[in-house]
Amino acid sequence: MGELVQFVTPIHRATKRAYIDRMIDQKVDCMIKAKQYGSDYWDGNRRYGYGGYKYIPGWWEPVAEALINYYGLSNHSRILDVGCGKAYLLHELKQLLPQLEIVGFDISSYALSKAKSSVCDSLFIHYAQDTYPFPDQYFDLVISLGCFHNLRLFELETALKEVERAGKNGYIMLESYRNEQELFNLQCWALTCESFFDQQEWIWLYKHFGYTGDYEFIYFE
Repeated sequence: MGELVQFVTPIHRATKRAYIDRMIDQKVDCMIKAKQYGSDYWDGNRRYGYGGYKYIPGWWEPVAEALINYYGLSNHSRILDVGCGKAYLLHELKQLLPQLEIVGFDISSYALSKAKSSVCDSLFIHYAQDTYPFPDQYFDLVISLGCFHNLRLFELETALKEVERAGKNGYIMLESYRNEQELFNLQCWALTCESFFDQQEWIWLYKHFGYTGDYEFIYFE
């Protein structure tokens, strides 16, 4: 089993959230809209998702630097981002390592259409729970940020095994909780989450499905 890391937690904590407001704002209707992963989810009203997921220069740079340093990435490395969204993290990685081979996929055609020109040719539509079209151990690192909690339990098995198969190293970040308050906040805030597990349950699942990479949890404190 890999290590518990904290690459995204600092920027996650920088955002303020009104948990109760979202829960009482026709949340079921908002969940249905969010799970279409279209323009409303990414760039529409905050009640449907991000409320405008824009590129902010330098926002993802600390995460990119942490990945490069922690995993020893170089211009000769290959990295896959599972559920890459608008692929801003891949863009930051390319700014730091211009010859890095990057690949990303997502189920949202809208998100991929908004990616930066530096990475758009390396992105394609694909589901995290489907077999990845790459040979075993093709990538030096396979990452997934904020995606796997949107999968159901039987889908997680395939997704985790594919991350393990396709990469020499793995790093997965997802939403979880450590206590009742964080569970309540997560249930209020989450629009697309299918798997609500605490951190120990996630670790058990990782071991059960044979995932040996690193992992991070973000909490709604």
